[in-house]
Amino acid sequence: MNDTPGWASPGSAPSEGQEPGASGPAEPADRPGPQHPADQPRQPGPAPQDPGVKWSKEQPPPGQWSAPTGPPGPTGPGQAPPPPSPGPGWGTPPPAGPGGYGGGHTGPGGPGGYGAWGGNWGGGWGGPPPAAKPGVIPLRPLGVGEILDGAVSTMRTYWRTVLGISLTVAVLTEIVVVLLQGLALDTSSTAVLNDPSATLGELTDAMGDALLNSGVVFLVTLVGTVAATALLTTVTSRAVLGKPVTTGEAWRDARPQIVKLFGLICLLLLITVGIMAVGALPGFLVTLAAGSDVGVALTVLGLVGATVVTLWLMIRLSLASPTLMLEKQGIVKAMSRSAKLVRGSWWRVFGIQLLATIIANVVASIIVIPFTFLASALSGDGVTGFLNSAGGDIGWTFLIVSGIGSVIGSMITFPITAGVTVLLYVDQRIRREALDLELARAAGVQGYGPGTTPGS
Repeated sequence: MNDTPGWASPGSAPSEGQEPGASGPAEPADRPGPQHPADQPRQPGPAPQDPGVKWSKEQPPPGQWSAPTGPPGPTGPGQAPPPPSPGPGWGTPPPAGPGGYGGGHTGPGGPGGYGAWGGNWGGGWGGPPPAAKPGVIPLRPLGVGEILDGAVSTMRTYWRTVLGISLTVAVLTEIVVVLLQGLALDTSSTAVLNDPSATLGELTDAMGDALLNSGVVFLVTLVGTVAATALLTTVTSRAVLGKPVTTGEAWRDARPQIVKLFGLICLLLLITVGIMAVGALPGFLVTLAAGSDVGVALTVLGLVGATVVTLWLMIRLSLASPTLMLEKQGIVKAMSRSAKLVRGSWWRVFGIQLLATIIANVVASIIVIPFTFLASALSGDGVTGFLNSAGGDIGWTFLIVSGIGSVIGSMITFPITAGVTVLLYVDQRIRREALDLELARAAGVQGYGPGTTPGS
């Protein structure tokens, strides 16, 4: 018999320790003849004279059924019979009444329930108890809404730490970007690209300068994103357990892995560039050998194929960052662990991350776009004047005001994207490795084990 509380069906097999077929005629001789009136609430007359007392000729002794996890029920000769059950046993007709099997079988769990589940057989089944929720998520497999809600709940519950980390990283990153754009980077290439009379050489030089500027800004932003992700991963992991964390504690926990995390991000970028280069290489070779029309078509086709491969690979490796931070793994091991966790759930992981990215960027754009127009108005020349002028001559007002909008947008984008990634990692480990048991023990949840909650 299955000894899981609430799932074994009483009467489906003999109790442990009782011989089959011994439930009816093998009653001990010294057992009292008539049952106690409490065992027959609806039979005013003697039990043997009423044909409705027994459903068949052989029935188990009344009052001996217990919870599936309880001790064996039969009694032997010379032993005192066990106390009567709280309600009618399975050997007597159950009374008519609302809910339950014939009105409600009273089990060891109390009136109207059976066992630890507290439901009635055949009606009023209450289902298993809710999963433990020591922190921002319940400890069971998560839905899409619970993952998004967990990321937002982390921001709301630990707002001082989350906003402090996001604000600090965003301000430092934006200061470096503004100084580079205003002092070091040459933004005059934008005017050349917008000039229809520019020569091919001028356009080539302008495109090179624009790519260099974008690359420098991207690298600076990448450093800030890596730092924010590392710190916010620690905060989200503590939020799952319902434990408070300060900015200093998050920094001390994340500091040993930050260099590895930066190396992981750089390696992923190199893989992306390599795949795109391989996809475009045939088109370039055909362009040099056969002609521009065929080469351009082949290049576009190769870039489309490389983009699909890159997207598939990046989603497979998208959980490498929380794996590296929380499991203290190396770069290669973190990438392999991510691929293992995502295997079989690629579309689900992709959809949740895409949804979170859209939500974060829409919210950030609502803030950044008004600041951009405000910066254009305050700069005196508007957006057109900014695009057609060198950043060193004008644009300080534009850069500063738009930078403030970028900082506010990053304060929203960082926690949502990092929180969703960490909770996806936790969800996949719960589904594949029963991480909820370890989280429950770490959170100090009492009596948590396999079979006590859904998804365990």
